[in-house]
Amino acid sequence: MNMDFNFLMNDVVRQAREEITAAGYTQLQTPEEVEEAFAKKGTTLVMINSVCGCAGGIARPAAAHSIHNDKRPDHLVTVFAGQDKEATAKARSYFVGYPPSSPSFALLKDGELCTMVERHEIEGHDPMSVVQKLQEAFDKYCEEV
Repeated sequence: MNMDFNFLMNDVVRQAREEITAAGYTQLQTPEEVEEAFAKKGTTLVMINSVCGCAGGIARPAAAHSIHNDKRPDHLVTVFAGQDKEATAKARSYFVGYPPSSPSFALLKDGELCTMVERHEIEGHDPMSVVQKLQEAFDKYCEEV
């Protein structure tokens, strides 16, 4: 049996995209979309998506569940590392002081970085501990809805 690797990866990427958009996140696939989204007033949670196991098993579930909180971001967006490379590079240009990592989360307020949850805070942790980190950031920087 001979599997086409690209066919398999396309399916993995499609599923990863569907999981995060089903949770209410808007995909940003170009640098222009990133600039437009980050220019919005209020708080924006950015999920830097990837195809790795910790993205599927920890980060995307945490992204979906963390937003069930009294205080939560005004905007939910995602860029896909390794897939939408220019959009991801543009998003990362806002994360001054943090090395590129995926999966990860960035919380911005009026286009300025407030905090990040980096890969080392996701990989090897359970989804609920990541939910807790995100909700702590929401409680600090977001308004009640």
